[in-house]
Amino acid sequence: MRILCTNDDGIHAPGLKVVEEIARALSDDVWVVAPELDQSGVSHSLSLNDPLRLREVGPRHFAVRGTPTDCVIMGARHILGPKLPDVVLSGVNKGRNVAEDVVYSGTIAGALEGTILGLPSFALSQEFSVETRERPPWDTARKFGPDILRKVIAAGVPKDTVININFPSCAPEDVLGIRVTRQGKRNLGFLRIDERRDGRGNPYFWIGFERTAMMDTPTDGTDLAALRERYVSVTPLRLDRTNEAFSEELSATLK
Repeated sequence: MRILCTNDDGIHAPGLKVVEEIARALSDDVWVVAPELDQSGVSHSLSLNDPLRLREVGPRHFAVRGTPTDCVIMGARHILGPKLPDVVLSGVNKGRNVAEDVVYSGTIAGALEGTILGLPSFALSQEFSVETRERPPWDTARKFGPDILRKVIAAGVPKDTVININFPSCAPEDVLGIRVTRQGKRNLGFLRIDERRDGRGNPYFWIGFERTAMMDTPTDGTDLAALRERYVSVTPLRLDRTNEAFSEELSATLK
């Protein structure tokens, strides 16, 4: 099995080493193609107006000055030659990718691009807490990642489906199990604008997140609830975002 690994945190991110370890538990044919720089939050951006710079950093390890989407295309269509990867792994992201995160996440986008190419693709993310921000519990992803991947790959990933895996912010021995979940939803106040002033008094801004919004009690069965209860969350996400029910209603309205 040939595995292509990427991420959005960059070629030197600790989580990229973790996803490579997970991949090597499944196969010896592992390739790493990751962004040269941190690309967190770039979503499914594709570089069309800028050239892609490619740098080989080691055997079967490449850095691309571009987005996670660029990296998967570069890996599958150029670096790996005529033999496509059998599986794409994106991650392990530092921080969870749940609820609305899946819209913004470069980690999810890397896996989505693999799905668009017709490949079984997985996004992997390791949640951290305030206390573990500097040292996320990577061992949790290391322990549970390989077995989950083996089982899902053996069962078969449906066409146009990405498997989004989130590991809870606790030690491996404290994980209570694995749950198949649906995408959750936070309240509408989780985004905020933080205004500051530079040395000359000119304003600049950071997009931030309200912690109080993140503390809401999540709905049962969601990715948010699973992580809160110390379960690994496995969410199958569809590439096709068509709202079928409303589509029928809209057709009747526009006749």
